[in-house]
Amino acid sequence: MLKKENVKLGIAPIAWTNDDMPDLGSENTFEQCISEMALAGFTGSEVGNKYPKDPEILKHALELRGMEICNQWFSSFLLTKPFKEVEKECRAQLAFLKEMGAKIIGFSEQSYSIQGQMNTPVFGYKYVLNESEWNRLCEGLNKLGKIALEEYGIHLTYHHHMGTVVQSLEETDRLLAGTDPKYVSLLFDSGHFAYCGEDPVAIVKKYIDRIKHVHLKDIRPDVVKKVKEENLSFLQGVREGAFTVPGDGCVDFPSIFKVLEEGGYQGYMLVEAEQDPAKANPFEYALKARKYIKEQTGI
Repeated sequence: MLKKENVKLGIAPIAWTNDDMPDLGSENTFEQCISEMALAGFTGSEVGNKYPKDPEILKHALELRGMEICNQWFSSFLLTKPFKEVEKECRAQLAFLKEMGAKIIGFSEQSYSIQGQMNTPVFGYKYVLNESEWNRLCEGLNKLGKIALEEYGIHLTYHHHMGTVVQSLEETDRLLAGTDPKYVSLLFDSGHFAYCGEDPVAIVKKYIDRIKHVHLKDIRPDVVKKVKEENLSFLQGVREGAFTVPGDGCVDFPSIFKVLEEGGYQGYMLVEAEQDPAKANPFEYALKARKYIKEQTGI
């Protein structure tokens, strides 16, 4: 069983209000979102589009509910913007996260990304980096990871993601081989690896020593099959229900939990399952996820 002193549980607000498709969950308020998170038994949250930008206001609202910010997504454009511009944006987010007491920032390189394109099929159309671009990306991540850790006390974790330049195991291998383990860690997302046809259990075993943040995301294989066969985009797949909470799809979470336990993982495990709240009630699915995690891990 995983140890409570090592692992904290969080949940992402994207189940309540979708950052990429604001019409999904537009009726759900920030206060409702974090209240239901806490009521379902979670203590950590990532930052959503409806969260207050003022750290004091956000901190007060979370503290009332016994919650904290554990991570925030950062869209980097190291391949298509000047480094100084990306650094400035990164520093602003690091300063915010430091004030919130968070120890993790979740990077995703969005240069050439198709994840936010509603009409571009997610399978077969992603951009593939050349060696020069890999070197530039890794060099930039090392620099920003050093800044994050040494100046802000925050670990840079890289989030592989469908439709981006780092999606597959091969691409994840290349990124981790080209970056300094001291400054760049892996944000392991079970759902994104399963979605692109990789084995998340084998990957968590391979990189247990590089993982500093975990997204617990399940997939519905029949929907992913539909996305592939009908050439749907990533966002269309979300609307169709490609993702769901742990225990509601096909990902082998008991094996993942076992590897995390045996590897002495310390940090957050965060439920993240972007769905249409009108089809999958966020509070109901948060309770379902929390019950499943308790049954499987004892925490």
